[in-house]
Amino acid sequence: MTDRPRVRVETKGHVHLIGLDRAEKRNAFDLRMLRELAEAFTAFEDDDAARAAVLYAEGEHFTAGLDLAEVGPAVRSGAPLFPEGAVDPLSLHGRPRQKPLVMAVQGWCLTIGIELALAADIRVAADDTRFGQIEINRGIFPFGGATIRLPQVAGWGNAMRWLLTGDVFDAAEARRIGLVQDVVPAAEVKARAVTIAETIASRAPLGVRATMESAHATLHDGPDAAAAALLGQARALMDTEDAAEGLRSFVERRDAVFEGR
Repeated sequence: MTDRPRVRVETKGHVHLIGLDRAEKRNAFDLRMLRELAEAFTAFEDDDAARAAVLYAEGEHFTAGLDLAEVGPAVRSGAPLFPEGAVDPLSLHGRPRQKPLVMAVQGWCLTIGIELALAADIRVAADDTRFGQIEINRGIFPFGGATIRLPQVAGWGNAMRWLLTGDVFDAAEARRIGLVQDVVPAAEVKARAVTIAETIASRAPLGVRATMESAHATLHDGPDAAAAALLGQARALMDTEDAAEGLRSFVERRDAVFEGR
């Protein structure tokens, strides 16, 4: 059905599960799919009960990349790819995502698939995943963040090896260069990502937020700016109910139950 959503969303406790659902097109991104993904990220960010999210894909492949027949003319004309005011899934323009995102990939993970992974916080790959930043093979270049983030993640030489050739590489190479953190059998990839997200969601939400803020400050403002804020952030957390609960749970030898207060 043409009117079926291209992105499905469900909630599992404090975790949002965001699934690409255009498997008949290898989850290629048209303008509607880009819009729906931004809307799903925005709903996650705006849900006070949500503490982490998983981005995954239905079918054999994470994504074959952008549907250039439709997206290409939009980019050429200067049309926005994501709705104004929505969270940008690529964290490049407009409203950034602040909450943790775990990503699970399998099969083909091309172009925007790699760039979504680079914008995520933790990446899990199936052992059958094949990656390719292949824009250069089509006469263009990666414009979704790969030229910015892959050198940071993988180092200059490793990044240029794949950005400048457009060659395809496997999950083992993706792990070697730091693009993914875990490689598991294809049947387990989504479950592994959900387990990681649920673990994050069980931790102190204010502590998770402070960790994300500090890490982002290091990337965007530099280590000196991040260092200057550390003690102030720590003092603020020490006055929270969650910090008191953390201490009680340590003394009582039990798992802490955090409320985000």
